[in-house]
Amino acid sequence: MSECLDITVARHGPVALITLNRPARLNAYTPDMGDALVAAFRDSAADDDIGAVLVTGAGRAFCAGADRDLLTGARARNGLRIGEEFFIRGFAPELHAFAKPTLVAINGPAVGIGATMTLPFDIRLAAESAVLDFPFPRLGLMPGMGSSALLPRLVGEGRARQMMLAGGPVDATAAHACGLVAEVLPDAALLARALDLATRMAGFDRAAYRACKTALAAGAGRSVEQALAAELQASARLRRAGLTDPGQTSSQPFSPAGQP
Repeated sequence: MSECLDITVARHGPVALITLNRPARLNAYTPDMGDALVAAFRDSAADDDIGAVLVTGAGRAFCAGADRDLLTGARARNGLRIGEEFFIRGFAPELHAFAKPTLVAINGPAVGIGATMTLPFDIRLAAESAVLDFPFPRLGLMPGMGSSALLPRLVGEGRARQMMLAGGPVDATAAHACGLVAEVLPDAALLARALDLATRMAGFDRAAYRACKTALAAGAGRSVEQALAAELQASARLRRAGLTDPGQTSSQPFSPAGQP
């Protein structure tokens, strides 16, 4: 296991487990944490032995938002200039460009950037104690991490407006009901389930996974006819490539929590 500023990175077979590691501050987000996450995703992308990345938080929270001390200082010094990089961009480019499976285990409260940072992940799992909150208008802040596009895609425009503009916490049950998270698990079972799923997804064919992920990312803006054409083109590229990207091909299907 290696330690990198405000996160830890551990190997679990083909899975890189990244843990936000400021439990005394409820894993509040800092520029150092953002830089460490960028480095961790870049390292994992370059490592052929890593087939998937899983992110979670240490202690009783996932991420309680931006560190209040740094937020106050940033706003006092130069308004939104730091905010544009610190909150809006974050590590989103690395996460959006990451071709391998990405999963997040939301082990407790996820507030502000702690909530928006979960949205670009491929799969979101939540503990029963998890709560997501998007408090940006009441704090005088602009949400980032691509959330203005991603949240409506995940939950629909109406629910996205309610969550982002009216604010208020969304508990794990409600998050699951609207599609914000894929599964809700007992707190004690969350990490084991997430690691199991990440390990199985790490064994999927990487070229096919990347093609599916790219198609889904673009699909929201396409007509069905455009999607069909793009799918045919991607399928032809996979055939020509012979599915020879590094990584093993797995025939194991995705299964809900608690099923083999």
